[in-house]
Amino acid sequence: MRFRPCIDIHNGSVKQIVGSSLAGEKAEENFVSEKGAAYYASLYKEYALTGGHVILLNKAGTKEYEATRAEAVAALRAYPGGLMVGGGITPENASEFLQAGASAVIVTSYVFSGGKVDRERLLEMEKAAGRERLVLDLSCRRVKDSYFVATDRWQNITSEEVGEPLLTELAEHACEFLVHGVDVEGKRSGIEEDLVRLLGQYSPIPVTYAGGVQNEEDLIKIKEVGSNKVDVTIGSALDIFGGALPFERIARKYGAEK
Repeated sequence: MRFRPCIDIHNGSVKQIVGSSLAGEKAEENFVSEKGAAYYASLYKEYALTGGHVILLNKAGTKEYEATRAEAVAALRAYPGGLMVGGGITPENASEFLQAGASAVIVTSYVFSGGKVDRERLLEMEKAAGRERLVLDLSCRRVKDSYFVATDRWQNITSEEVGEPLLTELAEHACEFLVHGVDVEGKRSGIEEDLVRLLGQYSPIPVTYAGGVQNEEDLIKIKEVGSNKVDVTIGSALDIFGGALPFERIARKYGAEK
């Protein structure tokens, strides 16, 4: 298990939000940074953290999007090859972010169109980015005893269940999965253990889990229930984002661990 850092950008600012609260261009905020995205990218570079992600939380076409996009590009240029980028990625704009320095692009809504996997769009996205530079975001919500992919900034639940069949199929087209447990994302209320266990058991490619981490005990739990196959992202719980977990300790202890 490795710690992978994140930079979430909303309305042109680095923020930590409650993921499920995102509606329109408003969201429930846990933390708003006075520092730009490039600062965090440079920090992650200093600690040699790889595989982190930059997420644009504004929709393309909104007045807020351009400021958010500019911050994302600044982060990618500050740490070329060290960060992935997601949020409104399509075959048309993927090359823009890759050329700016992204190690890969992260995609959900474009591929999960109309409530299910659009295989034609999946192939378009794979062709545009290349399998080795395409990460599929399977962030999901719990429905009874199962997890279903959530799209459109996690507001719509698809009919696609996160399980062995879906993970096996999609792994043929991507180099990695990113999975937020949307119900606990940003709440620092504990992790989705069942989801971590599922990912550790069935993902045939590298996978990163995010959501609900509140302390180092949660990291130990992820390592155990994920069979040491699931990496982790931490946001609101870190002291650099207003939380109590010391970033330096986590970066040094888990940044290169596997």
